[in-house]
Amino acid sequence: MEQDRNETESLCPVCLVKIPAKIVVRENIAVLEKTCPTHGDFATPIWRGEPGFESWKRPKIPKPPPVTFTNIAKGCPFDCGLCPDHRQRSCTILIEVTQRCDLKCPVCYADSGNETKPDPSLDEIRNMFRAAWKAGPQSNIQLSGGEPTVRDDLPEIVAAGRESGFSFIQINTNGLRIAKDEHYIRALKDAGLASVFLQFDGVDDAIYRKLRGRNLLGEKLDAIRACERNRIGVVLTPVLVPGINDHGIGDILKKAMEFAPAVRSVHFQPISYFGRYFDRGNDKKRMTLPEIMRAIEKQTDGMFKAEHFKPPGCENALCSFHANFLVQSGGKVLPLQSTWDKSCCATPIKAEEGAAKAISYVARQWSAPAAKDIVGIAGPVSDGSAEAGCGCKCGDSPSPAMSLDDFIARARTHTLSVSAMAFQDAWNVDLNRVRDCCIHVMSPDRRLVPFCLYNLTSADGDRLYRP
Repeated sequence: MEQDRNETESLCPVCLVKIPAKIVVRENIAVLEKTCPTHGDFATPIWRGEPGFESWKRPKIPKPPPVTFTNIAKGCPFDCGLCPDHRQRSCTILIEVTQRCDLKCPVCYADSGNETKPDPSLDEIRNMFRAAWKAGPQSNIQLSGGEPTVRDDLPEIVAAGRESGFSFIQINTNGLRIAKDEHYIRALKDAGLASVFLQFDGVDDAIYRKLRGRNLLGEKLDAIRACERNRIGVVLTPVLVPGINDHGIGDILKKAMEFAPAVRSVHFQPISYFGRYFDRGNDKKRMTLPEIMRAIEKQTDGMFKAEHFKPPGCENALCSFHANFLVQSGGKVLPLQSTWDKSCCATPIKAEEGAAKAISYVARQWSAPAAKDIVGIAGPVSDGSAEAGCGCKCGDSPSPAMSLDDFIARARTHTLSVSAMAFQDAWNVDLNRVRDCCIHVMSPDRRLVPFCLYNLTSADGDRLYRP
């Protein structure tokens, strides 16, 4: 079972020493409070408003990963490899194939573009795939960086991943090369690429000038069209920064609907303060998960409702939310799950079952639909509850407002998932959440490290894991 999540441990954001922490809820705002003997008190909001912090739970029965590459010596978070104290196997494994980048974004989790270190060779990456398969067989793979498309041999890397046994491989990209190089995107498709995780911060170039350094919207849309032509699924991935693009959440969702079924998902990421970022400033520059849910509902005039989102079945409940919708003709959506009922998800689920369902769900939903489905050949409807893994009434689809045959045909191609992931930084890191992490980065020495810890940066720029 999950530990008491209000009592936890964290790190000092200045010296990265492990310190006790607790989550205190006042007036429907949850704050992580901690004290470093050297650097004093810190308090960071992690949850603001409805749905309430106390109700947002998803109990799990933890289980260590099947293979661990390190032993427990210093204790979490200093033994990652993963160590036997971890409570969830890998769901997604990131492999960074370069630290080079063709942009110099003011906001960058990996602080890319500063390294002169050579890219890992294809043989080194093959060894990473072997280690990933040993520790997390059947996991989904995301090739990242840096900007992976600066490598001319990226199709060979994708093929090597497929040869290693991984059936779902995705690239994390700014989209610039795939927008203009049709031969390159075709080579990626032929090699077995299933999905593009596309940096997409809004539908206004003013946003890109602030977050990415220049106008990019036209190239982003061209990248989506290139993927559409080559039958590669697209996940739009906005980094949300209050005061810059939080007003454009609804516009991003509407653009995703315009490009359905090429766009398979919108995956929001509220800004975390690691890597390269604007001055942290005050806590008004943070955006918590319930604030995103409510903004989604408000900015789409209630078309996407906050009450349809629910906690994850794989990672810690405080890390994310998700829901599935059917994009209908005429610019409307139909939720593919009933209103979330917090009492119905109270039965603990096994960690390995949640991971297996999340792996299967992502691979199916984030890939492009089969050609035979787009022309309307009917088949069974995806039940919309796979990622959650609860199997209870909040995962059941409501009665469709169209004929059953039309609903089945449409659901096989035009399902849009909407989700958000709240990564942790040195100010709000919660080691209870870290131990439940299922998104892991393969380090150059072939250890697995939770994404947040790998990228975590102190106030002075010191790191725990990233070279």
